[in-house]
Amino acid sequence: MSLMRNVSGKEAVKAFVRAGGIVRQGKGDHINIKMPNGQLITIPVSGDLKIGLLKSAIRKAGLDDEEFLKLLKGV
Repeated sequence: MSLMRNVSGKEAVKAFVRAGGIVRQGKGDHINIKMPNGQLITIPVSGDLKIGLLKSAIRKAGLDDEEFLKLLKGV
């Protein structure tokens, strides 16, 4: 669980793009990512993400925690 802490918004966006997401413009410091399953994920780019927001975005993207961590590391 501690691996999911201190993930910045920019790192999360990169991981979701590696999973096949397409970056779209959001409002302010938020970025929208259109995932291959049709879901739209909104991520704030500034600062670290809270664990609940990150876990919710991972589920919405159709991934599990292990897959996301592999994408986060760039494997």
